[in-house]
Amino acid sequence: MKGFNLSAFAVREQALTLFLVIAIVLAGTVAFLRLGRAETPEITVKAMVVAARWPGASAAEMQSQIADPLEKRIQELRYLDRVESVSRPGQLTMSIVLKDTMPISGLQNEFYQVRKKLGDAAASLPPGVQGPFFNDDYADVYFALYTLSAPGLPHRELVRTAEDVRQRLLRVRGVKRVDLLGEQAQRIYVEFSYRKLAALGIGPDALAEALSSRNDLTPAGFVDTSGPRIQIRTEGALDTLEAVRASPIEVGGKTLKIADVADV
Repeated sequence: MKGFNLSAFAVREQALTLFLVIAIVLAGTVAFLRLGRAETPEITVKAMVVAARWPGASAAEMQSQIADPLEKRIQELRYLDRVESVSRPGQLTMSIVLKDTMPISGLQNEFYQVRKKLGDAAASLPPGVQGPFFNDDYADVYFALYTLSAPGLPHRELVRTAEDVRQRLLRVRGVKRVDLLGEQAQRIYVEFSYRKLAALGIGPDALAEALSSRNDLTPAGFVDTSGPRIQIRTEGALDTLEAVRASPIEVGGKTLKIADVADV
């Protein structure tokens, strides 16, 4: 008994063979065009990292007094897969991995449960513990990086411009998050000489007290009008470098400026 010969069948039934070939090519083309694809696909990571700090504590103390109580609360999660804790002197890092069977629709609620349970447990941690801090932004994808530069413009003005751009970008459809990189915290340094202060008969505490008394916003009441209610307050905030330099300080019965006794 001869077996089925596919080649002979294809030659004998040429019309049917041609039809099947065309149908397969068309089906493949349609499937390819409908294939899901994206330059930056959204990836769901069912994990989060929890960190805590306790300056001065040993690794054993971090494990017994912080990691163990937090792990007990985490074990109450419904979809918990595993918890991996790394204790170092003064620092704890915990990786929480959820089960693959957990529905994606319930991921944010599970992350909320982690924050809630560990937030409740934080009240029973030893005094001085910082945290816990949470990080679950693994699925965020950065697809564009823009640079702002303005030679000669003060850094605070550049930051304000960047914040304005950030608010505009957040209103663009599809944009979930915009981060500013390179932003520096504004600080004003007051440097002084102990010898000079001693010659003037004052100490560093006098400088701190003079600046603290000037850098204060005190409410002074309200004024009722026929229209809106107007708030009155004393203006004392040190919001510029010149304001710090011009702050008064009492020295030997005389009033000097901070800039006269220190470098700002």
